[in-house]
Amino acid sequence: MFLNNAWYVAALESEITRTLHATKILGEDIVLYRKQDGQVAALEDACPHRKLPLSMGRLQGDQVECGYHGLTFDCSGSCVRAPGVAHIPKAAFVRSFPIVERYGLVWIWMGDAALADPAKIMQVEHWGDPAWGMNRGDAMTLQCNYQYMTDNLLDPSHVSWVHQSTFGSADIVGEPLQTVVQDNGVTVSRWMRNVEVAPFYAKFVKFKGNCDRKQQYEVRFPAHALIRAIFTPAGAGTDSEPFHPDVFLMDSYNFMTPVDDSTTRYFWFQMRNFSPDDQDISRQFSEDVRHAFQEDRAVLAAVHAGIAKSPSKLDLPLDSGPLRFRRKLKQLIDAEQEAASEAAGSGRAATPVLQEA
Repeated sequence: MFLNNAWYVAALESEITRTLHATKILGEDIVLYRKQDGQVAALEDACPHRKLPLSMGRLQGDQVECGYHGLTFDCSGSCVRAPGVAHIPKAAFVRSFPIVERYGLVWIWMGDAALADPAKIMQVEHWGDPAWGMNRGDAMTLQCNYQYMTDNLLDPSHVSWVHQSTFGSADIVGEPLQTVVQDNGVTVSRWMRNVEVAPFYAKFVKFKGNCDRKQQYEVRFPAHALIRAIFTPAGAGTDSEPFHPDVFLMDSYNFMTPVDDSTTRYFWFQMRNFSPDDQDISRQFSEDVRHAFQEDRAVLAAVHAGIAKSPSKLDLPLDSGPLRFRRKLKQLIDAEQEAASEAAGSGRAATPVLQEA
């Protein structure tokens, strides 16, 4: 179900302190904490002796002491103390995970540590641009498999029904979609010409009357999305500069982290091309976006439960993007698992440096 050799968001930066923080990612229990130098460490959250979660233990300097028998592990996962034992057993270690802090988020690499290149983290184009404002999202738990959320983020048409009071408007119903499959993901987009400005955006656009609106939903493997919104006065819509002077641009970044097969943690923030220092606008953005995402949350929980009970046998043309994303992601997961199986069969370690990461 999961692609291991990828970066996932483990937590908000603000969540990780000098307190042991337990979480679960791709079905694996992880403990995170901030070291004395401010850097974040991540370890397997299970003492190898009796499997008590290390998060139930104690942080001693930069080391984690198990709360059952005192086995103590450093940031690399090596056991550095085993009370009452003459020699530390070879099996006394836990897995450690590569960590990068970027964009106010803590990123974790769940696969082969030798492949953990920070350059593979999704780039945020306008991060730090003084002309662009940002509203910091938070984290939301979704009671659904993460692929239902990637489906949702490759489906611009759902806004007309799920988000009628925010992102949707009646005159965009049925507008055709364009789907593009690339090596790093799938993009679904559409231009809608001379349509009403949807309620969420009407509070922020600088022009009156109808608009040209672009919805561009890009979902990158394994589960990261960039949703681009372009609004211009009707007749002025274009994909690239020079834009109309009153153009509204918003880039919404969305990161889905599978907790397990039926639970997802969802992180987000938005960048906008206006009012960079206006905290009231940032607050309004955050409140409205959170409200809209709560609508998605309710729908996707029901979808997960419904399909678990009785799998759907119906696909519609609007499912092209989600289905093509799922097929390509499955190919990547299958290839990763096949390579790991071949490595194991030949006696080579599939993840040779995980314990030293």
